[in-house]
Amino acid sequence: MSEQLEKKVMETLKKIKLSKKDKILVAVSGGGDSSVTAYLLKKFGYNIEGIHINLGVGDYSKKCMNSAKKLCQQLGVKLPVYDLKKEQGKTMKDFWREVGEKKKLNNCAVCGVMKKWILNKEARKLKVKSIATGHNLDDETETFLLNVLKGSLGLSSKTGIITKNTKDKKFIPRIKPLFYIHKKDIMAYARKNKLDFVDGICPYREDSYRIEIRKFLSTLSNKEKENLMKNAEHVLKKIKKENSKIQYCQLCGEPSRKNICKKCGLMR
Repeated sequence: MSEQLEKKVMETLKKIKLSKKDKILVAVSGGGDSSVTAYLLKKFGYNIEGIHINLGVGDYSKKCMNSAKKLCQQLGVKLPVYDLKKEQGKTMKDFWREVGEKKKLNNCAVCGVMKKWILNKEARKLKVKSIATGHNLDDETETFLLNVLKGSLGLSSKTGIITKNTKDKKFIPRIKPLFYIHKKDIMAYARKNKLDFVDGICPYREDSYRIEIRKFLSTLSNKEKENLMKNAEHVLKKIKKENSKIQYCQLCGEPSRKNICKKCGLMR
């Protein structure tokens, strides 16, 4: 099973066409997916550096940060830590309370916007070519079905093993080496290789719609999930891509598709 997983990831990396000379920033959350991502990229000889975002949400954040540090020490990889409280003046709990309630957004929506903004900005400072995340096949099938059921299929047209955004000097592409790997296989691989990670999902997750979709997907076989994503990729290739030019947020200067980026929009 381990050899098969590694072979699939190597095939995905070949499709992405990564150079082993270019520095890759791995978003190390402390969970099993990102731990395996970092481990495999290092094992395959890629030039990686980690980054961990300390969300400041009590014991859960402490466990995640400790796990991320232990993993990177094990791999001999640098791990700068972005402390949300120190850098933004507020913890993620503060943002959930102040922004989420005001904008009627769940915790996951707020967290997702903030983390994407932080990762892109920090990646530019570290002069990396791409950002690697631990998104897996289960994550991607969930997101695809979520967008279909919400009537927002176009949102999935820019996803894949590498983001399909318009190229821009301020936007760092995000890659997903585990895109075709099942969650349970990733967890088994992490345990077999004795990688340090925090097991389980975030206790503050509130995206009930996604949870319902996850329950449905748990009733499908691995082959059915793979077929779903194969069909999704086929359909998404035929969707006309928006050629909206990337501009820069009038408030923070980060890349955005509108005058104000999503992060600053939340803060207003």
